[in-house]
Formats: sequence, C-alpha cells, structure tokens
Amino acid sequence: MIHMENKFEQSKVSFISKLAYGMGDVGCNFSWMFVGNFLMIFYTDVFGIGMSAVASLMLFSRFWDAINDPIIGGLCDKTKTRWGRYRPWLLFGAPLTALILILTFWAHPEWNDTGKIFYMAVTYCLLVLGYTCVNIPYGTLCGAMTQNMDERAQINTSRSVSAMIAIGIINIITIPLIETFGEGDARQGYLMVAVLYGIIFALCHIFCFSKTREVIEVPVEQKLPLKTQLKAIMENKPYLLALVGQILFGFILYGRNADMLYYFTYVEGSASLFSMYSLAIIIPSVVGAACFPYVFKLTKNKGWSASVFAFGTGVTMIALYFFSPVATPVGFYVFSALSQFFFSGFNTAIYAIIPDCVEYGEWKTGIRNDGFQYAFISLGNKIGMALGTSLLALVLGMHGYVSNATQNEEVVSIMRHAFSTIPGALWIFTAVVLIFYKLNKKLYNRIVRIVKYRILRKTR
Repeated sequence: MIHMENKFEQSKVSFISKLAYGMGDVGCNFSWMFVGNFLMIFYTDVFGIGMSAVASLMLFSRFWDAINDPIIGGLCDKTKTRWGRYRPWLLFGAPLTALILILTFWAHPEWNDTGKIFYMAVTYCLLVLGYTCVNIPYGTLCGAMTQNMDERAQINTSRSVSAMIAIGIINIITIPLIETFGEGDARQGYLMVAVLYGIIFALCHIFCFSKTREVIEVPVEQKLPLKTQLKAIMENKPYLLALVGQILFGFILYGRNADMLYYFTYVEGSASLFSMYSLAIIIPSVVGAACFPYVFKLTKNKGWSASVFAFGTGVTMIALYFFSPVATPVGFYVFSALSQFFFSGFNTAIYAIIPDCVEYGEWKTGIRNDGFQYAFISLGNKIGMALGTSLLALVLGMHGYVSNATQNEEVVSIMRHAFSTIPGALWIFTAVVLIFYKLNKKLYNRIVRIVKYRILRKTR
C-alpha cells in the first residue's frame, strides 16, 4: 500500500518531459497543419482535381474516421508493453505516417480524372488512419503522465506554445520552400516539402516517446463492451461539452485555414501575403498560449477560460472583415495579431480540458477509458474539419471557382466572409457553449481524492 501511495504522489512532471510532449505537437502540426492549410489548394491548383471531388472526399473520409478512431482508441487502452500503453504508438506509427504524407503530396496531373480521384482517396484515407494512430495515443498520453490539474495545464501549455511556434514557422516558410525546391515546378516543390515535414514529424514523435513516462495506469481488468463505454461517455457531461467544443473548433479552424491561401491569392492578389500574415501572428500565438495558466488561475475553470478566449477570437475576427493587408495594413495586422492571441489561448484551454474529463468519468461511472474518450475527441475535431473544408469546397465550386484564374465577385465574397465574419460568429457561439462547463478546480481535486481512495480500498 505504501508503494501505491507513493505512486499517486508522482504528480510532478520534469521539464524535459514537458518539452518532449510539446515537441510531439510540433510534429503533429508539421503534418496535419500542412495538410489542413495546403492540401485543398494542392488538390485543386496542382493535382488538377475538381472542387466537387475534393468536397466529397472530405465528407467520405469522416465515415472512415467514425470507424477507425474508436477502434484505435480502444486498442491504445488495451496495449500493454514495457514502454506503456500509448508511447509505443508514437515510436512505430510516426515513421509510417511520414511516408504516407509524402505519397499524399505526390501529384500526377497527367492522369485521367478517375485515376486522380482514386489516388487522392486512397492516400488521404491512409494518411488519416496513420495520423489517428499517432495523434490519439499522443493526446491521451498527457492524462497518463500525471493527475495533477496544474501540471496538466502546464503540459498542455507546453504543447500549445510549441504548436503555435510550429504553425507560425510552417505558414511562413512553406510557400518560399515550395518555390525554392520546385524551381518553377509546384509539383516538385510540394513533394520535397512533404519529405522534409515528414522527417520532422517522425523525429519529433520519437523524441516525445524517449523523454516521456506513463505513471497513471488504466485498470488491466477492464474489458468493457462498446455499449458500456458509450453509455459511460453519455453520462460524462463535462466530456460531452468538450466534444461539442472540439467539433466547433475543427469546423471553424480548418474551414478558415483551408480558405486562407485562397483568400490571399485571389482576394488580396498575392499568395506571398500569407507568409507576411503568418509572420505577424507568430509572437501573439506564443504569448496567447502562454497566458492560459494565468486565465485559468483567475477562473479556476478550464471551460470558462476557453470561453473567454473564444469570445475574444470571435470579436477580433469579425473586425478583420473591415480591413485589408493591401489597403489598410495597420488595422488588418493589429486585429490579426489579436485574434491569434485569443485563438492560441483557446487552443491551449480546449486540449487542457480533455484529460480532466477522464477522472470525472471514472468518478461518475467507475470506468476509466482514456484512449477511447480521446478517440471521440479526435473524431469530433475531424468531423468539424471535414464539414468546414467540404462546405467551403462545395460552396466555392457551386459559385464558379476556377483554379489559377481571376474569380467572380461571388467567389471573392465567399472567400472574404470565410476568412472573417463566419468564423468570428461561430467563435462567439463556441464561447456561449463553454460557459456551461462546470468542472472547476475545487470539484476536480475532490473527485481525484475520491477516485484514489476507491483504488486504495481495492488494494487492501
């Protein structure tokens, strides 16, 4: 029993482990943010695939996610190795996913339409599966590193700060790298960037694997049917709110990200402005992410912290509609910086919520299924991503989008609103939703004490 009590006291996480965990999200973003920001325009303007086919793929892939996300989450919980349950997936899954990322950005514009669509569908669905095999155990790993709420907040702050730096770097350097590597050939440029980013993705996760440790164990005796686990999720109100927040998060973020390169290219007249925009928001990204612990200290509620940041993101993003990087650059970049500051804080808060919901569920139902719960969070985020990107592709296609050409007024208007007012309004709605999150610090600490007491009683 003394051993068990000592084990529960292992709440502090070393600096190197926090850094390594943050590097995992650097790797994730060198893969997934590259996909989210550049794959759609790569498909339409480089590979030569129509908007309707891209929209259909994004929707279809979510049915695929609905199958594989819970399966991978369940397999993570059942994994048992000398390295733990979740870390081995990073070691073996990341290199394979990096290879698939490279194949996804290998364009064949000379193929017929059927061949293009088939290749796009196969590589994208494999990429989604590979990313799931890495991202679900990576996200779940945080909850297995400690049960200390403040330590988890710091771990997720490290994750978010690292992610914001990575996203800023990706957005700044990707277009220049495509031009440099391609030497006038966009196909070659995209492929070489995918090779570079795939290597970074794999190395970051291997480093994360090597420097993190799992100290919180899922009870080995738990072998639960799907129906029981789903019922447990439905009784976990904080988790359900986090899930809704992730769906909205994915819809807003990836829909807008898919639009950004179109916006700067066709509305403002130059794709290079995307790099300028990314440079302007990188410092606010880092500062916003780093401010989350302070806002959490004031609110003592991660959901309310996320709500504050979401509201700020929405208001400042709506304001962007009235400015332009060409005609009114000062106002444009000021509100861009502010919106990114608030968004980064939200990004940190929404992911910090998830591990705490596991303890709530264990207290409420007696079931602890970290990987299974994170699988639905991942699925919710991807559903939002699919709806956001496919809706954008569908609407642009319906109103006459033509690749590598001057766009009509309706298409330009859609691109402008998709960059500012639409995501802004949805961020405000997200803020309202998260006001109802009630799992504060005081309640969480009481729940953890109860859960520990139950486990100690079983060991006697």
